[in-house]
Amino acid sequence: QVQLVESGGGLVQAGGSLRLSCTSSGIIFSINNMGWYRQAPGKQRELVATVTRAGSTYYADSVKGRFTISRDNAKKMVYLQMNSLKPEDTAVYYCNAHRDGSYSFVFYSWGQGTQVTVSS
Repeated sequence: QVQLVESGGGLVQAGGSLRLSCTSSGIIFSINNMGWYRQAPGKQRELVATVTRAGSTYYADSVKGRFTISRDNAKKMVYLQMNSLKPEDTAVYYCNAHRDGSYSFVFYSWGQGTQVTVSS
């Protein structure tokens, strides 16, 4: 049974930092492209950042220079370091594995996510 469990969210002031973690089970983690996504109230879920199985990274324009995605294949975990947070980063953050070249084609059911709230 596949499980993706996100953690590390919280309430932080604008300009602050958080580090999100995603632990996986039931998948061959090392062969998957892993992405962080977020969904703000009333908005569609969007890709924030992704790290391919080869280690290449991609970031949404809105987070470039502020967020860093990384992975630990031995621990089957993916991380999102978020710095210089802004109120518009407020959302529920999720991780998932996605198809090559298609961030929107995810392979597994969404977990519960972790809430990030940035106050101004």
